[in-house]
This record gives sequence, structure tokens and C-alpha cells, in this order.
Amino acid sequence: MSIDFLWDKYITFRDLEDRQKLILHHLPLVKHLAGRIAVKLPSFISKEDLESYGVIGLMEALDKYDPAMGHSFDSYAYHRIRGAMLDEVRRQNWLPRTAWQKLQLLKSTSERWEREKGEAISHEQLAKEMGLSIEEVHQLMVNASKMYLQSLDEEVYGYDGSLINRIELLEDSNSLDPLSIIEEQDMKRLLAEAVATLAEREKLILSLYYSEGLTLKEIGQVLEVSESRVCQLHAQVIKKLRKNLENSLK
Repeated sequence: MSIDFLWDKYITFRDLEDRQKLILHHLPLVKHLAGRIAVKLPSFISKEDLESYGVIGLMEALDKYDPAMGHSFDSYAYHRIRGAMLDEVRRQNWLPRTAWQKLQLLKSTSERWEREKGEAISHEQLAKEMGLSIEEVHQLMVNASKMYLQSLDEEVYGYDGSLINRIELLEDSNSLDPLSIIEEQDMKRLLAEAVATLAEREKLILSLYYSEGLTLKEIGQVLEVSESRVCQLHAQVIKKLRKNLENSLK
């Protein structure tokens, strides 16, 4: 069956089996975009997570696409998939967009200098290359250090520009915030209630992925389905959980 014929059939009848075939046909586009975006992201966001968000964007594109709009589905889906990935990245990234852009500029400037000069760039030269003050560069480095797992004994720049051990930037864990405790307990309760509404297979996927640490490919072997099918199922479960949590918080 050609893709054009499949599209005509799906647009006419909106058959779920045809929808599934269209999703599988366009999964390479999701993987391609996830691979390109993942290169520029911090380590706490994985390529597999991006693919899951992208599948959600793909499914939304299938639901909302209208051939009468005058452009191809591939073009329409490209922007919807990419947008879904970036929206989720922004939700997970605590840095404002301008600070994130400066952080990326700091990284690229340092890499370019080392590539061209064959040596590490000094903080003063880095500030000059970026057109920033030395204090702004130090603050960017503080922000960057908070985004990655590193040794607590490592020396970093404090807010005043002085060198301190990373552990000195941590909050006192013995000083508990009662409001934060209540909010965390309430969120755990809501999440548990949302998970309880899922089908057993959906619970199993979440357990294998988040508790057992299996990859999508390994989960596919357990369920005896393809990796792409697991990717789609995972995206559907996350979307359902998000909707249930949003309804609970209204």
C-alpha cells in the first residue's frame, strides 16, 4: 500500500489501524529531529525522552492536519514534532532562554578557542570574546555548574566571583521547608492516583523504563513488540498521565 493511498484512506475513514501505520512510517522523522536537538542539550534530557515527546507531537499533527491547508504533512509534522520536543525541554530547563543562549555561546566560544589556539581560554579572554564582564562570565559558570553532576570538593566561582568548594553552594538539608514537604507529598499522592488509573500494560511500561532502567529496545523484547511501538506506547502513557494530573490540579 502506497503512502499516498494510505493517507487518502485515513483522511476519509480515520481508521485507527491506518493511523498506526502512518505513525510508524513517520517515526524516522522523529528520530532524526531528536538526534539533531539532543546534540545541544544537557545530559539530564536523553534522546529517548526527546523521541517520546516527538511522538506526541506526531500524533497531534496527525489529528490536526488538513490537506486543504496547502502544504505537505511532512512539512507540517516537522514543525509540530520539533515544537513538542522544544516545549518539553523548556519545561524541564530552569534557565531563562537568554541565559541558556549565553551558556551555549560560552561553550562554543571556549571550544572554538581551544580548537584554534590549542590551549584553554582564560576567564578574562572569554569575557572579552563574548563581550561580557568577568562577573557575568563567572555567573554563567555558576549556572552551568548547577546543571551537571560533579564533585562536591571541586572549586567553583561563587556569586561574588571568589573560589569556593561546590558543597558550599548546597542548601542545608537539615533545614526543611514545611511547605515544600507538603507540596511534594501532595504531588506524589496525585501521581500515584494517576498511575493507578492506567492499564496493567501501561503500568508495566512505566515500571520497566523508570524503575528497572530498561531501554525502549529491551522493553520491546519483554513485551514482544518493536522498539518503535514501545516508543509510541510510552508517549501515549506520558500524555495520559499529564492529562490526568492537569485535571487533578484544576
